[in-house]
Amino acid sequence: MEQNNRADVLLGLQWGDEGKGKIVDVLTPHYKMVARFQGGPNAGHTLAFEGKKYILHTIPSGIFHRGCVNVVGSGVVIDPFIFSQEIDQLGFTTDELKESLYLCKKAHLILPSHRVLDAAYESVKGELKIGSTLKGIGPAYTDKVARTGLRLADASSDDFDKRYNELKNTHFRLAESLGFDSSELKFDGHSFDDYEKAWFEGLNRLLELPQVQSERFVNQTLDSGARVLAEGAQGTLLDIDFGSYPFVTSSSTIAAGACTGLGLAPSRIGEVFGIFKAYCTRVGSGPFPTELFDKDGEQLREEGQEYGSTTGRPRRCGWLDLPALKYAVMINGVTRLIMTKADVMNKMPRIKVCIGYKSGDQVSEVLPFDYDPAEFSPVFEEMKGWETSIEGLESFEELPQALLDYVKFIEDYVNVPVDVISTGPDRKQILVRQGSGFLQRLLLK
Repeated sequence: MEQNNRADVLLGLQWGDEGKGKIVDVLTPHYKMVARFQGGPNAGHTLAFEGKKYILHTIPSGIFHRGCVNVVGSGVVIDPFIFSQEIDQLGFTTDELKESLYLCKKAHLILPSHRVLDAAYESVKGELKIGSTLKGIGPAYTDKVARTGLRLADASSDDFDKRYNELKNTHFRLAESLGFDSSELKFDGHSFDDYEKAWFEGLNRLLELPQVQSERFVNQTLDSGARVLAEGAQGTLLDIDFGSYPFVTSSSTIAAGACTGLGLAPSRIGEVFGIFKAYCTRVGSGPFPTELFDKDGEQLREEGQEYGSTTGRPRRCGWLDLPALKYAVMINGVTRLIMTKADVMNKMPRIKVCIGYKSGDQVSEVLPFDYDPAEFSPVFEEMKGWETSIEGLESFEELPQALLDYVKFIEDYVNVPVDVISTGPDRKQILVRQGSGFLQRLLLK
């Protein structure tokens, strides 16, 4: 099968926030279709161009390129209120949207009461709360698996209101059984009744957009010889099966998720682009072996503006974790690495990178199943920083030697080439390595 009959996959290799949105935006002109395959409005893909910044939560990051078809796949959960807000920031006419944005009729809906249930679950966990975005993602996926959820196509059925109210009442009864009082709960500044009203208004807007069976739509696009890019959300280490459970998201964030979330056969997966930051960040609770609590961590946070694009929460920051990165590369079958935010470390005279975990006298290069900081400590390799700006460079080969040494160290550890480095937030701030083959041909056309 020819390469252009396969879908390429782009996903994050850490705990999310790797800069996937920008890279999808950069790659989109070379694809006919961009398709989101999992997650919901807990994602926050930031795009910057022409002096403006856009944050997309559910809409695929190829939306600003005319001529590209953007698909929200069956593996995605949709909140019509948030989706409607996203549409407003695009500035597109309804006709323009109908040409470029398609929704899978099998995608599940996040009800307002899912958010009530989300808050209830977090409340009863106390210190063990996972750091949910409280967008109702987990409860929506729970209903999907329990076969009680509502899908987008259901909204056109005659009994939708009845089914909606039955499910809502079930959610409220469950929240009350947990001792949760939802009377004072606010939803993006709205009371429940106001949010519910806006939710239904948003749902009506969604129903104006073309609905498809994404599995047929995506495969037919591939059969026509056109390129398809599958866009993931969150990151590998938040995967429901292979992440740092239970501090994970509720969907499959890995390359296999593109198969289940879009209806692609494994044989139809082509290149797998793995995005990672030059350091690590994490939002919410859960293990983070290389987390920094000193001035270096604060410098990374401030220089990188590491605050959640969905929640606004400050992100936890730390050095790059190579065993975790190598694990993510293995799980996804990554063929190309793309490094983002190297520019955030421009002013650091020394940098560290984790190469293993120590327990007693033993050092392991395998990410522990259940990392406990009381039992394990990271083993670091210290390297010289580049201490110069890289934002104005025009080629990969112009990068300072210290940064090239850092890249070489990463490549030798994970055995996959770093073909692209992002040097800033704008779509033009991107450097492609000479001799990188596929990506060079793609991006330097």
